[in-house]
Amino acid sequence: MPEKPMQSKVQLTDPRALRAYAHPTRMALSGLLRREGPLTATRAAELTGESVASCSYHLRILAKYGLVEEADPAGPGREKPWRATAQFTDWPTYSEDPAVAAAAEALTLAVAENYFHRMTRALETRGELPREWKEVEQFSDRTLYLTPDELKMLSERMTALVAEFDDRGADPSRRPEGARRVPILQVAYVAPEAEPPVGGDGRPEPGEEES
Repeated sequence: MPEKPMQSKVQLTDPRALRAYAHPTRMALSGLLRREGPLTATRAAELTGESVASCSYHLRILAKYGLVEEADPAGPGREKPWRATAQFTDWPTYSEDPAVAAAAEALTLAVAENYFHRMTRALETRGELPREWKEVEQFSDRTLYLTPDELKMLSERMTALVAEFDDRGADPSRRPEGARRVPILQVAYVAPEAEPPVGGDGRPEPGEEES
């Protein structure tokens, strides 16, 4: 039986699903299945460092909300592999429902914290990278003054550019020799009208005390 094709994205709108996906282990398992294809709980445990029991539990929670599914429910063996149902997860950026809005904001915060953790971990091992990779990595930011329509247009153009390489994620045969996994963070947020002091509490940073 041919493998069921993966959807482009799964939309989460149920507050319970939003809260469930905010767990770091579940986000890690979902990303792992999207990158590596179907995996058993045992193999997922080997790759994540979690216990088999923990992976089994979290995979079942992800399946409950449609984020993963058994790759071959009728197949032989007691431990069956799991697969991701979609390449991306989407959730509301705005909702009139207070429960949905609160759960979505909590998930967005959890994802941002996960991004920071993963990037920090990569920086800790950056010394092991060859020079050719160090010279092309990007750690920069730029502040623009935009209208909502302009921000939407910019986001769509950036998304379209990155999407040109999306097919390499699900199909390893499309990856050229020397290609490595490179997370691209696409983040744009409206800055508060009054930025806090650098120290965050009104006090000067160490080494900048007033004389």
